[in-house]
Amino acid sequence: MNRWSIILASLIVGLGVAGCARFRDHPLSPAQTANSLESRRLDTPDFRRFLATNLSRSFPEWPPKTWDFDMLTLAAMYYHPSLEVARAQWAVAEGGDKTAAERPNPVLTAQPGYSLSPSSGPSPWTPTVSLDIPIETMGKRRYRMDQARYLSDSARLGIITAAWQVRSNLRRSLIDFAGARQRESLLKQELALHDRIVQSLEQRLEAGAVASSEVGLVRIARERTQLDWLDARRLSSEALARVADSIGVTVAALQGLNLPDQISPSLSVEELMSANLRRQALLGRADLLSALSDYAASQAALQLEIARQYPDIHLGPSYNYDQNNQKIFLGITMDLPVLNQNQGPIAEAEARRTQAAARFNELQTKVINEIDGAVMSYRATEQQLSSLDTLLVAQRKQTESVAAQVNAGAADPLDLLNAQLELSVGELARLDGHLRLEQALGAIEDALQRPAAALKPSLVEQSHSAQAMKENHP
Repeated sequence: MNRWSIILASLIVGLGVAGCARFRDHPLSPAQTANSLESRRLDTPDFRRFLATNLSRSFPEWPPKTWDFDMLTLAAMYYHPSLEVARAQWAVAEGGDKTAAERPNPVLTAQPGYSLSPSSGPSPWTPTVSLDIPIETMGKRRYRMDQARYLSDSARLGIITAAWQVRSNLRRSLIDFAGARQRESLLKQELALHDRIVQSLEQRLEAGAVASSEVGLVRIARERTQLDWLDARRLSSEALARVADSIGVTVAALQGLNLPDQISPSLSVEELMSANLRRQALLGRADLLSALSDYAASQAALQLEIARQYPDIHLGPSYNYDQNNQKIFLGITMDLPVLNQNQGPIAEAEARRTQAAARFNELQTKVINEIDGAVMSYRATEQQLSSLDTLLVAQRKQTESVAAQVNAGAADPLDLLNAQLELSVGELARLDGHLRLEQALGAIEDALQRPAAALKPSLVEQSHSAQAMKENHP
C-alpha cells in the first residue's frame, strides 16, 4: 500500500504540472515599434480589406482620391493606439472572468513517518497521505463570477466610449484643418486686394493726389493681413498634424490625400435635437452603461463580503499505514467566526456601492448638461450665422452696386477694391461662424452618442485589428 500511495501522489502531481501554461517571451523593442508606427499608411492592402468589409463597398480605385469622414473614422478605428489600450483592458477583465470561475484546488499532503519504538511489524515506516478539499459555501463563487462579469461588461463598454472620443477628436481636427485651409485661401485673396490698393495709392502718391500718411495706413493693414495669412498657414499645418494624431498615423501618411472640406451630420438637426434621442442618451450612452455595470459589480462585491461571514468547509480525508495497520480518517475543518464576522469588509463594500451610485448620478448630471449646453450653443451659433449671412448678402449687393458704378464711370476703381476688401472680411467672419456651427453639431452628436451606427460593436469590440496583430505578435 505504501508503494501505491506514492505512485498515486506522483500521478496527481504529474497531471497538475502537465496542465500548466508555459511562458512565452515577447520582448518590446522601442526601435522596432517606432519603425512600425512611422511606416503606417492608408494605402495598404490589409487596410483596404478592412475598409471594404466595414463599409460594405468595394474600392476599384486604390488609394481613393477623396476620403470622407466615415473612411477616416475607420482608419482611426484601425490604427489609433488608445483603442488598443481599451481592448487590452477588456482582455484583462475577461481574464478576471476566468479567475473568478476557478474553484479552489485540493491540497495533497504526503507525510512519511518512522517509528522509533521496537516493533514486531514488517516495517517501522508509518506513511500518511491526506487531502484538504475546500468547499465554498453561501454562493461565494457565484457572487465572484457576477462581479467579474459586470467588470468585464464595463471594460467592453469602455472601448465604445474610447472610440467615440477618437471619433470626436478626428472630427474636430478635420473641421479645424478644413477651416484653416479655407481661411488661408480667403486671406490670400484679401492680401491680393491689399496689394492692388497699395499699388493704386502709391501711383496717386507719386501724382500728389494723396498724402503719404494715407498710404502708410494701407501698408500697415496689408502687413497685418499678411501676418494673418502666415498664421493661417501655420494653423493649417498644426491642424493636419492633429488629424494624423487623431487617426494614429504620421503626417507623411496623409500627404497627397484629399481630406473633406465639410463634415455633415449623419442625422438631421431636428433628429439630433429630439426629446427621444435625448432620453435614449440619458439611458443608453456607453459611459452611463459602463457606470451601471460598475455599480452592479459593487453590489455583487457586497453580496460576496456578506457571504464571507459564513466560513468555508474543508474536508480532510487521510490514509495512514502503521506497521501493517491501515487507518482511514475523515476530518472537517472550518473557521469559527467568533472574533469577527467580516463586518469591516462588508462596511467597505457598502461604501463602494454608495460611491458607485454617486459616480453614476454625477455622470448622468454631466450628460444632461452636455446635451443642453451643446443644443444651446448650436442655437446661438445658428442665430449668429444667420445674421452673418444677412450681412454678407448686403455686402455682396453693395459690391455689385459699386462695380456697376465703376463700369458706368460714376465711381472710382479704388472704391470697388475697398468694397471687395470689406466683402472678404465678411466672408472670413461667415467662415468662422460656419465652423463654429459644425463644431456645435459635432458636440450634440458626442453628447447623444448618435448616430449609433457610426461605431459598430463588432468593430470596436474586436480584441485586435489585423494591423495590431502583426505589430504586437510577430
